Amino acid sequence: MKKLIVLFAAVASFVGVTAMKDVQPEFKFEKETHDFGKIPQGKPVNVTLKFKNVGDQPLIISAVEPACGCTVAKYTQTPVKKGESGFVELTYNAAAVGVFTKATTIKSNSKEPVKTIIIKGEVVAAATSK
Repeated sequence: MKKLIVLFAAVASFVGVTAMKDVQPEFKFEKETHDFGKIPQGKPVNVTLKFKNVGDQPLIISAVEPACGCTVAKYTQTPVKKGESGFVELTYNAAAVGVFTKATTIKSNSKEPVKTIIIKGEVVAAATSK
């Protein structure tokens, strides 16, 4: 009888933990990568990546961390309720000529607590005027 009670408790705990994971908030980005294409040197560019909370609980972003100082992030600061939308805006300072790929990490209470989005493109030398 004691073994049966322990087994029942273990199964109930597993079911409870599994059920809790299904009600977490969850990102659904329109796109997770943005290609700027060719952009002029010395002119910052930005993109707004929109997402929807497709989970059952409010989605709270705790941090958005670009991989380098050349990218600045703004993002939805308030909890995003089930079915509502939010954004992550990235501004890239196109200082150095060449191809770039930059990752930005989003930390949240989502089912996937650490998510990475990517911006890429090619910085071309600015035209000089005579």
